[in-house]
Order: sequence, then C-alpha cells, then structure tokens
Amino acid sequence: MVALRKISGHKAPTYADAFFMTELWQAAVLGVVQGLGEFLPISSSAHLVLIPWLLNWEPHTLAFDVALHVGTLLAIALYFWRDWLRLTLAGVKAPRTSDGRLCWILILACIPGALVGMLLEHRVETAFRQPALIALLLMFMGLVLAAADRLGRQAVPVGQTGFRRGLLIGLAQALAILPGVSRAGITMSAGLFLGLTREAAARFSFLLSAPLIAGAALLKVKSLFALQQPLAPVAVGVACSAIAGLLSIRFLLAFLNRHGLGVFAAYRLLAGGVVLFVYWAR
Repeated sequence: MVALRKISGHKAPTYADAFFMTELWQAAVLGVVQGLGEFLPISSSAHLVLIPWLLNWEPHTLAFDVALHVGTLLAIALYFWRDWLRLTLAGVKAPRTSDGRLCWILILACIPGALVGMLLEHRVETAFRQPALIALLLMFMGLVLAAADRLGRQAVPVGQTGFRRGLLIGLAQALAILPGVSRAGITMSAGLFLGLTREAAARFSFLLSAPLIAGAALLKVKSLFALQQPLAPVAVGVACSAIAGLLSIRFLLAFLNRHGLGVFAAYRLLAGGVVLFVYWAR
C-alpha cells in the first residue's frame, strides 16, 4: 500500500481521493477476512493470499499483515482474558488443580508451533504462497476436518485434555505454518481425533492460539513502524479484524454446541475447487 493523503471536505474528489477510499475498503475486507479466518477452520493465511489474487488487488505489505494479526490478538484477549487470568494464577499457585494443569499443558503445546514458526515461517510461506498449492491444501484439510468430525469420539472435556493430548495438538499446530492448513482447523481436527468434544477442541484451539499470535505480533511489530505504513488503512484493518474475530469466536462456540464441522469442510472443498478452476482458466 502506498502513502495516502486526507480527503478534503471542500474539494471535488480526485483520483487520489478515490484511491484512498479504495484502500480503506480493501483494508476493511482483509480485516474481516483475517478475523473470520483466524478462528473459523478455513485458514486466514490462505484467504489473505487468495482474495487479492482473485480480485487483482496489489499485495498488502508485511506491516499490514502484522496489523491484522494485532486485531485478532485483541479479539482473543478480550474474549478469553478471564480464562487466561484464571489459568495463569492456577498455574503459578495451584499447578496440580485442573486449571493449573491446563495452563502448563497449553504452554507445552505452544512450543512446537513457536519453534517451527521462528525457524521456517518465512521460507515456507514464500514457497507455498502459490494459489494452486493453497487450493490443494484447503481441499485436503477439508477432508481431514470432515474425517475428524465424523470419527472422533467427542467425549473428553477441555479440562481433561492431558499433557499427551496437548503435546500432540501442539505438534499438529506446527503444520499451520502452511497457508491453507489453518491453525484452528488443524488443532480442532487433532483434538477431535484425540477424543475431545467439538466445544472442547474449539476452546483449546482458541486458548492455544493466544500466545502464538502474541509472539508472532511482537516479533514482527517493528516492521509496522519501520515501513511507515499509512495510519488510516491500518486502523481500519485492525478494527475490522478485532470485531470479526470476536464475532467468529462467539459464533463458533455456540454453533458447535448443536452442529458439526461439515459445513466448514464443504466450504474448503468448494473454495479450493473455485481457485483451481480460476487458476487453470487464467
């Protein structure tokens, strides 16, 4: 995104004014995409690549990508701050209680994703940012999600996750570095295969995402200032990402009390098929 100027209320709209409004609109769309895709099992990283590609938009900057993740961090912090406060206090003061164990299980589960992210994120994201590859990963993980939803026992609540299950979910989360896999999708699928209920798999996934999103944002936040990103699109993107993130968390936890993940698996298959068709047509 390029530098932009403010719109004057007394001058006739110019090309620069129209471009400014276009950037704000695109920032809002990408913010909503990030907020929805981060917490629904559909892959935010895939959609942030595919939507500009499908609509022939210019690629957004690394700084803007960081800003969108700050928005989803705000969403997860606002929704789960009481849970994390309770878990953290229990982890320090009463590690043998259910909440105390869950705190340390989450910390253990974060380690694989954090290590893979630090070592391979730039290399993997560069190599796998091809629309056709992303489409195939969307479709493959759609099949995995459908299988997990159908075959999982769905008997274990989040408080009984255990260290073995937590570590396995954390190892699965490391695969989310691939655009199209989805952090929420892979962790919920792993949780379901390991016997967690749908609601427990989603809640564990959301709690697990907070430290990694925070760590990634902190590691990259300097780029937000170094590249001198225009303030208005960043503010719009962060706000839309945070609002959409809050709504998607609330929606999914309520949705999974009554429904399965089949609709998201079907969406992934359909979206991947559309991308492959456009890719070959072009």
